[in-house]
Amino acid sequence: MVRVSLRHLLTLLGFLVVFNAIAHDARPAYLEIRQTSPTRYNVLWRIPVMAGMPLPVVLRLPEGVRNVTDPVVRELSDSLVERRVIEAPAGLAGQRIEFPGLQGTIADVLVRFQATDGDTITTLVRGSQPWIEIAAPTGGPFAIFTAFVNHGIEHILFGYDHLLFVLALMLIVRDLRALILTITAFTFAHSITLALATLGVVHAPGPPIEAAIAFSIVLVAAEIVRKRAGIPSLTAERPWLIAFCFGLLHGFGFASALSEIGLPRGDVPLALFAFNIGVELGQLLFVVSVRVVAAIVRKVDVRRTYHDKAVRLAPYVIGSLSAFWFFERVAAFSAS
Repeated sequence: MVRVSLRHLLTLLGFLVVFNAIAHDARPAYLEIRQTSPTRYNVLWRIPVMAGMPLPVVLRLPEGVRNVTDPVVRELSDSLVERRVIEAPAGLAGQRIEFPGLQGTIADVLVRFQATDGDTITTLVRGSQPWIEIAAPTGGPFAIFTAFVNHGIEHILFGYDHLLFVLALMLIVRDLRALILTITAFTFAHSITLALATLGVVHAPGPPIEAAIAFSIVLVAAEIVRKRAGIPSLTAERPWLIAFCFGLLHGFGFASALSEIGLPRGDVPLALFAFNIGVELGQLLFVVSVRVVAAIVRKVDVRRTYHDKAVRLAPYVIGSLSAFWFFERVAAFSAS
């Protein structure tokens, strides 16, 4: 039995507030500009919405650019999508597009510019440099590949619900060989549903899926406690099977995140492949980092006092955070 003091509860409440705020800021915006003539462009600007609040980022086009059609905004459950046609008398080459407000977030903006000849620029704009200067398209498939690999890595590293699920698996499976099998099953499963959902073969509504993902972490955290109490369970006996089943669920979450930034037309298979590679690289980086940190702590904490306390408290922290996200997400899509 773990005794939880008032100090622990206050600390946990702080984690809830901080993680919740960070998770809301981490989702990217997406700007797509397609050139239709030497001076005209179709513009799509998508900004994510969380808990009814849009990402506080503004699209600022270069001076001299005028609207050919008025902006039309469509409100979706998870984003605002604005479309319009613009005219730039001197073209956009060499012009700077700015994103005021981006520097105050941890989000990125994925920008895709397609010229009339089909050449494409795809890049990520970060808060440290909240602007992009449009140059002659030279990126091609390689630029798309690197941009979506980077986005996949960032998504998994800022996707705290997915990371908590992987951490929970690591707490259940301590043997390295069994852990590799379990993580592989999780990877294989979410790759299947990520591909099927992204290609439009199957469809699952985003908000309920996000709530179900949070609940899956609550269940795994409870299984950690059950295993430590000596209560037999399928999760303890066949963790790879549970990882596979829940991995199918998490794949829909990855697909939802990928669809939010918009897939480049004509390059969907490449973008999907690159994003999936980025997710796996980010996941591998997390697993290796956790094991390295745990090894360092065990070496420094000779008596294993702090190490053992952290391990005992971990499933309760994971379960509490996940339960908080579950109820928050259920309330969000129930109110919409």
